[in-house]
Amino acid sequence: MKVLRSFLIAMIAVVGLSYMNVNAQDRSAQRDLEQKVYKEIVTLPYYGVFDNIKFSMDDGTVTLTGKVYSLGVKSSAENVVKKIDGVKKVVNNIEMLPPSSFDDSIRRGIVREFARSGGLSGYLREPMPSIRIIVDRGHVSLEGYVRNQGDYNLANILVSGVPGVFSVENNLNIGKERIW
Repeated sequence: MKVLRSFLIAMIAVVGLSYMNVNAQDRSAQRDLEQKVYKEIVTLPYYGVFDNIKFSMDDGTVTLTGKVYSLGVKSSAENVVKKIDGVKKVVNNIEMLPPSSFDDSIRRGIVREFARSGGLSGYLREPMPSIRIIVDRGHVSLEGYVRNQGDYNLANILVSGVPGVFSVENNLNIGKERIW
């Protein structure tokens, strides 16, 4: 009886360790896939400072969200993500921002203010700007990251002062960029 009980305990331990190992492998594979999707999105040729694409993953299905200003970025993002090994399906919920000379003048004004501030202009450097500026019918959303609270506050103040801006949603993260 003791031998049978010891055998059962050993089997449960082996199954438990195997399950933990499989879970760790699944998480590692998921993380690798997320890194590939992230890399493909941020290296799109026309993905710029006025575009912001986010994604989520669920069992091989990648859901793309966000807003883009640049022509062709929405379809390009879907096409490159579809080609990644391990991606079974892509749901493209990216919203195209409407063309608007009013919003264009706000975009130019924000970039001009960031350039004048000196310290914030580096956050807009291409090809992978740290701050993304989404302007939709006069409403501005700041996405991305800054190094410190001072830059966070300054970005908010500068954008709020641009003529034509109705509201500012500051979604900037303070600290490091999200590295996959």
